[in-house]
Amino acid sequence: MNGYSQTPQQERIKILQSLMPEVFDEGKIDWEKLKATLGEEVNFANERYVLNWAGKSDAFRIMQQPSSATLVPCREESVDFDQTENIFIEGENMEVLKVLQKSYFGKVKMIYIDPPYNTGNDSFIYPDKFSETKEEYLKRVGDKDEEGYMTREGLFRKNSKENGQYHSNWLNMMMPRLYLAKSLLREDGVIFVSIDDNEVHNLRLLMNEIFGEENFLVSIVWEKRYTRSNNANAFTTLTESILVYRKSESVTVIKEPRNEKADSIYSNPDNDPRGDWTSVSYVNPATKEQRPNLSYPLWNPILQKEVTHPTNAWKFEKANYEKHVKENRLYWGKNGENIYPRLKKFLSEMEGGMVPVDLWKQEDTGTTDQGSKELETLMGGKFFDFPKPVSLIKRALSLIIGDDEKEGLFLDFFAGTSPTAQAIMELNQADGGHRKYICVQLPELCDPKSEAYKAGYSTIAEISKERIRRAGAKIRAEVEAEQAKRKGQLEFEEDQAIEMPDLGFKVFKLSESNFKQWREIKGSHKEEWKQQMLDFINPVSENATTDNMVYELLLKSGKSLNSAIEHKNGYHAINGKDLILMLESATQEVVDTILAGHPQKVIALDNLFEGNDQLKTNTALQMRDAGVEFRTI
Repeated sequence: MNGYSQTPQQERIKILQSLMPEVFDEGKIDWEKLKATLGEEVNFANERYVLNWAGKSDAFRIMQQPSSATLVPCREESVDFDQTENIFIEGENMEVLKVLQKSYFGKVKMIYIDPPYNTGNDSFIYPDKFSETKEEYLKRVGDKDEEGYMTREGLFRKNSKENGQYHSNWLNMMMPRLYLAKSLLREDGVIFVSIDDNEVHNLRLLMNEIFGEENFLVSIVWEKRYTRSNNANAFTTLTESILVYRKSESVTVIKEPRNEKADSIYSNPDNDPRGDWTSVSYVNPATKEQRPNLSYPLWNPILQKEVTHPTNAWKFEKANYEKHVKENRLYWGKNGENIYPRLKKFLSEMEGGMVPVDLWKQEDTGTTDQGSKELETLMGGKFFDFPKPVSLIKRALSLIIGDDEKEGLFLDFFAGTSPTAQAIMELNQADGGHRKYICVQLPELCDPKSEAYKAGYSTIAEISKERIRRAGAKIRAEVEAEQAKRKGQLEFEEDQAIEMPDLGFKVFKLSESNFKQWREIKGSHKEEWKQQMLDFINPVSENATTDNMVYELLLKSGKSLNSAIEHKNGYHAINGKDLILMLESATQEVVDTILAGHPQKVIALDNLFEGNDQLKTNTALQMRDAGVEFRTI
């Protein structure tokens, strides 16, 4: 309260802060950040409190470059493609995040990622050559071997600690991905990021900048292993950090269930009929001089005498004290021997669980060793080092999913072997939920000497997909066994039936656009441009399929990858009337059939009209008169 009315300027600033908290520093607009966020050329100044590093401005520009890439379906590697709503995407995750923006903006409930920790031995994609063109960059990160797999040499750069831009390279890799990920979160969304001591300090500053310092929730300390290593030079590291940020103030953190340890502090030494209780001190840390309104005499009813504190105030105002006396909430000891009273807190009043803590013990969340054993048992071999345990992901999920929240979309774009996918499926199995996941993993080549490679897994993405298949099969067997058991019970009722969770997943792979005009124009020579113009006579690339085009247009129209797709005579209907795709035939009969369904939008291949300008013109006019948005490619 300052006595002044709200000004239009303050209202606008408040709206801007809710939309883009990342452009505010210490409550004020950072104009350079605002300009950079809006896509303007900017070089960050150094003489202010800001996280700055070599290449930051260029990393902003790379993040803001639109992508013309698409996702192509891979049905043969999927499980239950046409019914499942879970998604696994192979591809470089920054481009994938860009591709998902239209369809999944503001749709994700929770993101969990386990990115490279920058230990000095990591190899990962980062834009280390800002002078290269986007085409050069895409060519570099798309280098493939003879069998079509991405090569480690073309894809990765090792970030050695001897590198002069060791921290900068890691920040240039993380920053654009976190910005893009933030836009996918719902307003009540939360992101969890696992990290170790190598970059936790920089990650905290980076996430303050992107999500807003006011949206920091907690830095969780996770006990990742049981035993110490005597090979360490100084200290054995038994913990990692998990940074947690919210999208906005609308996030509610769920309290955790009470346990025996928490309840063990409650007892009933005075046989209070209200049951077990614990107590808190009545003495305020503040002095009488600091809080004179909280300084007054108390009455000890057992010893029948007044009590004052020589130096400190009480925690409560006198009216509250009188209420506590009336409710018999003050405990002076069995015989009144306590110098000062304690305030009773009854166990019966503690419904709703406990506020979660920032220390996650290994007995509650598992360890990296447990994560390795889980995967080894499931896969029949040791194919990946130290994946996160499924129980760790479940613990994170439990903090943001209420008991009645059975839906929701969850994203992991550094999926590794996809423990996040397994955690979501197991959670759905436990409570009958219908939550969905999107996991993104680069087809990173496995070392030819590794057990995974010898077992036939060429890439980490292949290990990940097989893990999901096997985890799904395991859950299916468990559910079927329980279903059979319940059917054999005499008291079985229909509403006790266990529902089979969604155990399938659609596989998509990052790819160039199916349409020539949306691809990068290669080179600048006039003959290349001339050839490009000739190519546009037929806009469809040589290797495009109808299925691939459907999913590209679906994504670029802002529709979910789980949209209902109905193939009719000569066209595809997306979500009923939402979108019609004319990719196979353009006749007056097809046009009339489409118009009879009163669609909202129609997209057609231009070359389907085969030079019949009259049909094309009439179609455009008919669509306009019917109030249908009509576009051709």
